[in-house]
Amino acid sequence: MLLVSKKTLALFLAVNLLSACSNDDADDLSRGSANGAEVGDCSLSDLVLFNTNIYTSDDSMWKAEAVAVKDGRIAFVGSNNDVQDYLCGGTAVLDLSGRTVFAGFTDSHQHLEGVGRRTKTLSLFGISSLSETVEKIRDWSSTIPAGNWVQGRGWIEREWIDEKRFLNKYDVDSFTTDKPLFMPRADGVSALVNSYALELANVTRDTPDPEGGRFERDIDGNPTGYVLANAMNVFRELIPRETDEYLKDNLLRGMRANSALGWTQTQDAGMSYRLVDLMKEIHANGEMLHRVYAAIPVKEAETMFERGREKTLDYMFDVRGIKVFIDGTLGSRGAALLENYSDSDQNGFMNRTTKEELMPVLADALRLGVQVETHAIGDRAVRSMLDWYSEARSALPKAQWASTDLRWRLEHAQIIPPSDQQRFVEMGVIPSMQPSHGIGDLNFAPDRLGPDRLGYAYPWQQLVDRGLMILGGTDAPVEAGEPLIEFYAAVSRKRLDGSSGPGWHPELAVSRETALRMFTIWPANGAFQEDLRGSIEVGKLADFTVFDRDIMTVPEADILGAKNVMTIVGGQIIYRM
Repeated sequence: MLLVSKKTLALFLAVNLLSACSNDDADDLSRGSANGAEVGDCSLSDLVLFNTNIYTSDDSMWKAEAVAVKDGRIAFVGSNNDVQDYLCGGTAVLDLSGRTVFAGFTDSHQHLEGVGRRTKTLSLFGISSLSETVEKIRDWSSTIPAGNWVQGRGWIEREWIDEKRFLNKYDVDSFTTDKPLFMPRADGVSALVNSYALELANVTRDTPDPEGGRFERDIDGNPTGYVLANAMNVFRELIPRETDEYLKDNLLRGMRANSALGWTQTQDAGMSYRLVDLMKEIHANGEMLHRVYAAIPVKEAETMFERGREKTLDYMFDVRGIKVFIDGTLGSRGAALLENYSDSDQNGFMNRTTKEELMPVLADALRLGVQVETHAIGDRAVRSMLDWYSEARSALPKAQWASTDLRWRLEHAQIIPPSDQQRFVEMGVIPSMQPSHGIGDLNFAPDRLGPDRLGYAYPWQQLVDRGLMILGGTDAPVEAGEPLIEFYAAVSRKRLDGSSGPGWHPELAVSRETALRMFTIWPANGAFQEDLRGSIEVGKLADFTVFDRDIMTVPEADILGAKNVMTIVGGQIIYRM
C-alpha cells in the first residue's frame, strides 16, 4: 500500500496513473504531505483509501472506488474523483490498487479466550488420522510433569482416514498412568479423559449420568473415557484454576490472531464475568485490537441482570446478552433430535439448561432488555427453544417488556424443519450459523440423519428465501476461525478441496452477495448495531477488511487463496501484512 500526497492523487486522477503497490510501502505510512502539497489542519478527513474496489454492503450504493475517514467515522464514500474534496496536507492517503475493501468482517459466534488459548496448548485440529492424533497426544504428554493435567483440544474423528470413532481412555492410558488427561473434542461439547482422571473424579460404572450429559460406556457398563456436555463439568472442576495473567494473555493472543485474519469484531458466545473484567482492563490499557460484543453464560445470568449492560464509549466492548446451552452436537450424537439418529438407537439429549431453570431467566431478560442467545443444534432442541421463547413472551404482558425489539437468537440451528423455519420468521428469532460446520459435518451427517432430514440440515438458502438474516460465524476455536473459509463454505457448500458428497444439497448454498451480508451488515443487526457499523456508509464507524483479491468475482476455488492484507478498526490500521 502506497502513501501518496494530495498532489500525487490529483496527478493520478488526471492521467489515470496506476501507482505501484508493495507490502514494503505500508511501512512508509505516516501523517504529513509530500511533493509540495500544502500542510495544515484537515477538518474533512484524516485517512483516505482510494484506487480500490470497495464493496459497501449498503444496498443503496453497493460499490465504490474511494472512502474518506475522519475521527474514526466514515466521512465520504464514492469515486476517486470526488474524494479529492476530502483531502488536505494532514490526510494519510492509501493507494490500494489491486486490493479489495469490504465493510469490516464480523465473526458472530466465537470464543475469544479459547482462540488465544489454542495458540499455546496442544492443538489437534486438522490431523488426518487417529494414529497420528494419539501420537501427538503421546508427545505432548511426555512434556507434562507427573501429576499435572495433560490438556489440549481439537481432535475430531470425521477427518480421520484410518478409524472414524471417538477416542477413549484405552488410546491414552498406557502413557498417562501418572497424570490426568482432559482433552475436548473440536466441538467443545465432548471430551476425552483417561483412567487417572476418572479415578480422581470418582466416576465408575455405578455413577449416574448427570442431567444434560453422559458418560459413554462400553458393553459392560464401564466408562470409556468419552464424556459429553454436562458430564465434562466434574473434570473441569478438578483442573487447577488459571491465573488472571494467563487468561488475559489468551484474550490478547486471540485478538492478535483475529486481527491478522481480517475480523474487526467478534461476538463472544459465553464470556464469563471473570473474562469480562479482564477485557475491561485490556480496554483501559488501550490494548484492544478489535471490537467485542459479548453474551454472558446463563449460569451468571443473575449477575448480568444486576450489573446490566456494559459498553465502552468507543464501541469497542459491549456486554448485552446471555448465552444458554441446550443440547450437544451432531458429531457426538448429542444434538437433540425429534426422531432417533439413523446410526444409533437414541435421539441425543437436552437439558444442559432445563426448562425450569430457563423460564425465569427469559422473563427477566424480557423485563430488562437482555438479548438471549441459545445453543440449539438438533431439530428437537430448535423446536423446544422456539416453544420456550414463545411461552415466555406469552406469559409476560408486553407492557412489562423493556422493549419489543428482542432480537433473540438461536446459535448453530443446524437442523430446522420447514414448519419451524417459518416460526423463526413469525417470532423474529435470528439464526446464527457457521458455514464451516456444514462442510465439516456433512461428512457424517448422512449417516447421522438419513436422506429426509438432510433436506433441511444447514438450510442456509431456505432461511434466506424466507427473508431471514443469517449471522455468519466460525465457532472458533471449534473451527479454524478464518473468514475466507466461512465465506467459501457458504457459497460453495463443498469441502476445502472442492469436492462434496451425496446428500450435500448444493442448492442450499448462498450467493456471494448473501455471504458478504452474513459477515458484515447482518451480524451488526444481530448486535443492535446496524446504524453504527456493518456497512460502508457515511457516519458509520470506519471498520474495513482489505483482501488481496476480489472474492466476489474470482473463481470459487480461488477464494481460499485470498489473503487479508489490512485490517482497519475505527480508522486505525491494526494489522497490515
